Order: sequence, then structure tokens, then C-alpha cells
Amino acid sequence: MQKHYLQDLIEPVVEKEGFELVRVMTIGQANPTLQVMIDTLDGRDITVDDCATVSSALSDMLDEKDPIENRYALEVSSPGLDRPLTKIKHFERWKGYEIKLETEDKVENRKRFKGKITSVDNDNIVLTADETTYTIPFALISKAKLVITDELWEKYMAAHQAAEF
Repeated sequence: MQKHYLQDLIEPVVEKEGFELVRVMTIGQANPTLQVMIDTLDGRDITVDDCATVSSALSDMLDEKDPIENRYALEVSSPGLDRPLTKIKHFERWKGYEIKLETEDKVENRKRFKGKITSVDNDNIVLTADETTYTIPFALISKAKLVITDELWEKYMAAHQAAEF
């Protein structure tokens, strides 16, 4: 099953429910899990009820379309604090924060990077790692995620304390 085919089926359902699709992934072979990661459009935290709402809508569509041949479990979750970055706008949103990134092909003789997002320039991610600036084409990124740092944790806690008042 092609990942893009599943994503193309799932994304409109997630968007219709008022959420953003972050990632679709199949995990495991013998008892596979279809993992669907969602986020809110307004920056608030994902709740269990949000996941249940999307799960119900996806279950109905998946039962109707039946895109996966064998039995599987559906898991709808939030991206968490060390969230994957799967779209250009994710890199823009988290500019200035530390990430881990892997590329499909070598960029300046390496495939793995850990550094801060300096900027997003057209379809390139500009990353500062080891006191060097790298320009990485978004199309070459195979995997990227935020790194939990004190700075990220403090931002998260400040947002939650502000929301309580």
C-alpha cells in the first residue's frame, strides 16, 4: 500500500473534522497499526476527544473504502512535543528551535543533521549545525523532528500556564 494513497484518503477526512494531518504511518507487520497523527489549526493541544472524533470519522471512511487488505489497528494521536516536521509550514513555525533531520541523499557530504532552523527560503530549510549553515532542499528530507530542549520545554510550559488564566 502506497503511503501517499492512504494520506490522500485520510487527509480530507481529518481536514473536514477541523484538524491538520501531520503524518500517516503503518507500523508493524504481523499486527499492523495505522498511525494517524493530527494537530489543531489554532495551536491548542489535541485532546482525547479530538482523537476520538477523528478516529470515528476515519473508521467509517476506511470501512467503506477498505484500502488495507488485512486486519489492522487504527491509532489517532497528537504529534507530541518532539513532533515530526512534515510540511514546509512546520519548519517555518518552529524556526529558531533545534531539530534532528535526515535526508534521502547527501547534502554537503552528510545525511544526518542536528541543529537550529535558521530560516525557510523557498523550498529549502536553512539549518545551523556545528557552527556551519546548511541549505537543505525540503524535497530531500526523509525525516525531521523537534528536539526537546530547555527552550522548547519553557515555551510549552509558558503556553500552558497562560491558557490556565
